[in-house]
Parts: sequence; C-alpha cells; structure tokens
Amino acid sequence: MTVLKTSMRNFFAHKGRMALSAVAVLLSVAFVCGTLVFTDTMNTTFDKLFAATSSDVTVSSKAAKSDSTPQNGRPDSLPASVLERAEKAEGVKYAEGAVSSMNVTVVNSANKNMGSSTGAPTIAGNWTRNDLRSMEITSGHAPRGPTETMVDADTADKHHLKLGDELRTIAVTGDFKARIVGIATFKVTNPGAAVVYFDTATAQRELLGTTGRFTEINLSAATGVTDDTLKRNVTASIGAGGYKVQTQKERADENRSGVGSFMDVIKYAMLGFAGIAFLVGIFLIINTFSMLVAQRTREIGLMRAIGSSRKQVNRSVLVEATLLGVFGSILGVGAGVGLAVGLMKLMSAAGMDLSTRDLTVKATTPVIGLVLGVVVTVLAAYLPARRAGKVSPMAALRDAGTPADGKAGLVRGIIGLVLTGAGTFALFTAAHADKASDGSLVLAAGVVLTLIGFVIIGPLLAGGVVRVISAVLLRFFGPVGRMAERNALRNPRRTGATGAALMIGLALVACLSVVGSSMVASATDELDKSVGTDFIIQGNQRIVPQAAKAIETTPGLEHVTHYRDIEAKIVAPDGSSDSDGVTAADPTYAQDLHRKTTAGELTAAYGKDSMSVGSKFATKHHVKLGDTLTVAFKGGSTAKLKVAAITDDDVAIDQGARYLSTQTMRKYLPADRIPPDQIMFASAKNGQEKQAYAALKKSMEQYPQYQVRDQSDYKQELKDQIGQLLNMVYGLLALAIVVAVLGVINTLALSVVERTREIGLMRAIGMSRRQLRRMIRLESVVIALFGALLGLGLGMGWGATAQKLLALEGLKVLEIPWPTIIGVFIGSAFVGLFAALIPAFRAGRMNVLNAIATD
Repeated sequence: MTVLKTSMRNFFAHKGRMALSAVAVLLSVAFVCGTLVFTDTMNTTFDKLFAATSSDVTVSSKAAKSDSTPQNGRPDSLPASVLERAEKAEGVKYAEGAVSSMNVTVVNSANKNMGSSTGAPTIAGNWTRNDLRSMEITSGHAPRGPTETMVDADTADKHHLKLGDELRTIAVTGDFKARIVGIATFKVTNPGAAVVYFDTATAQRELLGTTGRFTEINLSAATGVTDDTLKRNVTASIGAGGYKVQTQKERADENRSGVGSFMDVIKYAMLGFAGIAFLVGIFLIINTFSMLVAQRTREIGLMRAIGSSRKQVNRSVLVEATLLGVFGSILGVGAGVGLAVGLMKLMSAAGMDLSTRDLTVKATTPVIGLVLGVVVTVLAAYLPARRAGKVSPMAALRDAGTPADGKAGLVRGIIGLVLTGAGTFALFTAAHADKASDGSLVLAAGVVLTLIGFVIIGPLLAGGVVRVISAVLLRFFGPVGRMAERNALRNPRRTGATGAALMIGLALVACLSVVGSSMVASATDELDKSVGTDFIIQGNQRIVPQAAKAIETTPGLEHVTHYRDIEAKIVAPDGSSDSDGVTAADPTYAQDLHRKTTAGELTAAYGKDSMSVGSKFATKHHVKLGDTLTVAFKGGSTAKLKVAAITDDDVAIDQGARYLSTQTMRKYLPADRIPPDQIMFASAKNGQEKQAYAALKKSMEQYPQYQVRDQSDYKQELKDQIGQLLNMVYGLLALAIVVAVLGVINTLALSVVERTREIGLMRAIGMSRRQLRRMIRLESVVIALFGALLGLGLGMGWGATAQKLLALEGLKVLEIPWPTIIGVFIGSAFVGLFAALIPAFRAGRMNVLNAIATD
C-alpha cells in the first residue's frame, strides 16, 4: 500500500512531465482501436447488405462466382426451365428469375460515367420482389418496358439524376438507352455500388444477349419451412448436377469472402503502422522514465536509506508506468472510436458510403487497446525501473544520477554490433539472391536485425555523428553552439533513444521512396526500350466490341492490335502442366512490344498452330524450340501447338506471357466464348501522330470507362499511381513521426528541468534569454538530424536491397530520390526547431535566483 501511495503521489506530482508520454500511448492505442472499429464497421455494413440482398435459397450456375465475371464478359446463366422446376419444389412460397451483371458501364447524356470512383461495381439487373428486402421505391415506379430504367437514390443524389433523365448502358452485347422512371432507396447502407434496374425481358436481352435465361433463381420459403429444408427440396426438384443451391447464410458467406481478403489487407496494413507508432512510443516512454528516475536519485536514495527494498523501488516506478498506460489507453480507446468515425466520413466523401448507424465497437476492441497500451508502457518502463532499484542509499547524500554500468554498456555495444553485422550480412545475401521469393524473407530478416542493431548501438554512434553534425552546423553559433553540442553529448543513451524514435519513421520513408522511385524509373526505362506502339487503350473493364470497333475505324492509324488473356491449361511434353493461360494477340503486337527471344523468332509464334513460351516456363517444364504443347482452352477445344519462340523473361512487362495469334484462338474457342480485349494498341501513320491521338480521343468519348494514352501519358499515369500509394503510406507513417516529435519535446522538457540549477548559473554569469533559447533549439536540431541521418542512411540501404530483388522481376534501375532524401533531412531540422519551441520558451522564463536555489 505504501508503494502504491508513493507511486500515486509521484505520478500526480509529475503529471506535466508524463503528459507527452501519455499522448504517445493515446495516439498508438487510438490507431489500433480506430483500425479495429473501422474494419469491424465495414464488415458489419457488408454483412447487413449481403444478408438483405440474399433470398432464402438461391440457385445459380455451378461455375458462377460472386466476385468475378466470365472471360467473355457475360454472366453465367441458367435456362428458364430451372425456374419452372424449382418453383414446384415443396415449401416454396414464390420463385423468380433474376438477371444481374457487373460488367457494365452506365453513362448520362453527357457521356459521364455514373459508376463509383472508389472501385465499387456498377450493377445492372432486373427488378424483382427479392429486391424489396433491401430497397424501396421512393420516387416513380419500377421499369415496365425496354425504354425505362430505375436507379438507386445514392447514385441519383451523387450525379444529380432525376426522373426523365436518359441513361445509356454499355454492355458486351451492345449499348442501349432508357429513361429514369423510378428511384429506389437502400434500406441498408450501400457501400458505394451504383445500381440500375430494367424489366426482366430487357435485362435478359441486353445483358445476357438472349431471352429465357437467368443468372440466378431466388426462392422464398413458405411459413414454417427452414432454409435448409427448402434447399434440400429444391435440390431434389432440379437436380444438383450443374447448379449451385445455397441458403441465405451460405450465399451471404460467399459474398463476404469476396471482400474478406480486401478487408484483411486494410486491417493488417493499418495495424502494422500502429505497431510502428507503438515502437516509436516505447523510446519516448523509456526516455521519460529514465530522466524521471535520474531527477529523483536523491529521493530514491532516501527511500532506500529508510528501508525500501530494491523490489519496492522497482515496483514503485512500474506502478507509475501502469497508471500512465491506463490513463493513456482509456483516452486512446475513445480517440480510436473518433478516428474510426473520421475515417468513415473521409471514405464517404471519397465515394464509399459508410453510415455511422453501422458503427461497430466490439467488446474486445477496448480490451485490446487497454491491454496493449498498458503492457507496452510497463515493458518500456522496465529498464528505467530496474535502474531505479539499483540506486544505493548513499545516493541520498550526494547529487548523483542513476548508477552507470560500464559492463552493461560494453555488453550492449557488443550485442548491437553483432545484430547490425548479422543484419548487414542478411541484406547482402538478399541482394544476391537468385529468386525474389527467397530473397524477400532474407530481406525482412535483414531489415529487422539492422533496425534493432542501430537502436542498440545508437548511444555509441551518437558521439561520433553528433560531433560531425556539430562541426558542420553549430560552429557558426560560437559558444552557444558548443554548449548545445555538449548538452547533446552529455547523455549519449538519451540522445540515442530520442534519435532512434525519429530514425524508425524516416528509415521507412527513405526505403519506400527508393523503392517507389526505382519502380517508376525501371518501368519508364523498359517502356522506352520495349514499347513501340504510339497509343495504349485500356480501362477497369475489358473493351466491349463496340468500343473496339470505334478504335479500329479511327482515321490516321497504321494498325490496331487486339490483346486478350485467355484461360487455358498447358501440358508440356514431359507431362507437367500449369493453368496460367495464354495471350492471344494480332501479329502486329510484335511491333508494339519488342520482346527479346532466347530461341526462335517471335513473329513465328503468330503463325498457324504456333505459340511462344517464356524462358522460365521453358526451363521449369523442359520445353525447347519445336516442341508441341497441349493447350486446353476453357470453354473451347484442345489444341496441339508448336513452340515457335522462347521469349526472355528478364523483363517487367508481359513477363511469362505465352503468345499465340488471334486466328489460332478463334480456331479453338467458340465465338460466344471469346473474351473482349483486355487492352488494345494502336500506331499512327507516319507523321500523323498528333492527328491520330486527337481522333482516338474523339472516338472514345462515347466510352468514358476507357482511357487513351500515348507513351508520355502512360509514364505519367504510372508515376501518379505509385506516388498516390506512397503518399498514403507516408500519411500513415506520419503518426510514427508525430510520436517521435513528441519524444524530442519530452526529452528536451525533462532535460530543462534536470538542468534547472545549471541554467540559473548560466543566466547569472551573463547568458541572455535569447542565447539560452537558441542553445536548446540547436540541441534539438542536432538530435533530430542525428536521427534523420541514421534513418535515411538505413532506409536507403533497405531500399537498394529491395531494388535488387525487384531487378529479378525485370525492374532493373536503381534510383535514389535525392530531392526527397535531402528534403526530408532539411525538414528534420525544422522538426527539431519546432520540438524545441516550448522547452526553450519555458527555460527562458525561469527565475534566475529560484533556478540557482533549486536542489
């Protein structure tokens, strides 16, 4: 009880000094809890949606998948006879056929895409009674003929649609127009999909290209009949041969699994950044308690002199840490819920609608936040608490800091050097790996080992690095600069821990910058070397035939190349096989993409019953030039194709592609199974590049889902995509950097308190307030630059090693983004200045006499 009282008294006596450490705990716990609440809320939203849109029992094609569309762009469907047999099953209240397709684009009269900008699908189908489970018509009426359509209210609000507006739906079967006669509102939250409805006959004709077929059969159970019973009855009625019969729960689970992997990626990525913030916060907490213990040396010595044991002193510090962890974690849990709401609002503004009505805070979330925050805080405070327990009773009689342990420092240095050496060796091994998959694991080990090693040897590096930085930067500030340098060197362990917190975040920034820049530079270099086409046309969906025809008839083009990925199983002469498919293209593709071959000529692969394979495939399956491969086309027949070329797989574009001609594909694949183009290429007639580019843009105005790019556009798009990804990552890493800045502030603030008498003496012998504030600011800048120098150097090493692995996948150019690196380094100096503002201001306001009299 005495230990608890002492701990409580000390905690509240130094609550100002604990505040920033509590903020670090708060931010880290908030990010964890916010991530859990956000992803749980998204799961709840999708669960409600899938439960509401699934009928009691659903019958669909066995080949149908909820999250994909067949390669020909037309949904798998069932004959109407299945509906007739299903509705005769015992226990059926009513049965109806549904038509649905996600391979459509809907545009308004100005040819503006009405789909979501977040990647959510556009869904077109017929209006059924099953839709009343999740929607209600709030304006107008359901479509009754081929010229009428109904849209969901969210899409209508977002794109300012109203009754009477005309919409054009673009499907693989053709384009068709209809006017809006109704608007339906979701009863549950719609995460962002755009939904349009037609009458059944129109949906069948325009989306499936035929009548008398449905994509699924929805059945409602009669009163007292369970879903499982109805499923058994329907299965018996229609036969289970080529059909998939699912209960509402099974259907919802299947739909959920389609988004589950995506949700897991978001969840674990965000938790990873929260872990980095926790790691950085550990250094802040260690520094805080180390300095508090040092400042209370005499007090701890007195406690030992009057009978307190080492365990009691140790326990006292750990109780303070527990109080800090509990306080910060409780606030962090609340902040996490607020963060989740903020993320939901942000996503809604970006087009992915998430309602706070579905806000989900599971009982485990606050428990995880509290346990994690308290455990991390107590573990971080363990070393300072252990040092506190070593304070002797004699320390009460002298002005002494915590006991120095030379042996411990030597052991620490040896461990740090061993780990750093092991990590460096791992990075070297990864850089010389033969396979990227093998090297990535070694790279991860190297990153972890070098990071831990640098953290441990930080105090050893502090002396040399700080002196170098000071020699370059602080000599211009005379005696004030030299005092700032000595302050930074006074406690290398403290400087090392403070710099390490900043080092972690900046190391990751530098690594990702190097990787991102190298990817862009490599792709740009390969585009310059290998891409011979003038224009590239592609979108998020396959190119529908009518759009392909518009491209072909564009004036000023020398040639147009069709490019399709075809599902197929390939069997090598030795009996081994794979199902990675083939690429069907026109012979002009050999001009559009210059591919080196290790054997044969690529143009020969476009000959009759011929194909090419990649060098990796050839090596793995012992295939050589002239061999015959068995190619089983999905939905078509099996062909015997001669290997006429082996392409070099030491590239990034089309690595591993197996080429054959469009004519060969048509020979073995029925017309209704041939997929639309995945991408198309076009080259202008000599001297007509600008005119052809403008003409292509004009031809594709009717199809806003596709983009026409020349090579410069394509390079810029690639750069922008990687830049957006990096900016998002940098934004998440900003949390760790914010915590690191708090660490610098806390270190300086506690350092000022620790040096109160010293500061008073300096003021007494003539140092001005301005000089004092400058000294503290310079000390902060040196510490920040120390962390930045270590972090950027370490990160560039990681990035360079990662690029060596990317080179195995064809991305061969290493590019160091020096403007970014230099900018971050200079920015770190400003971070140091910012962090020192409050401590420097407080130091400058000290009363000189009171400061000198401080015990």
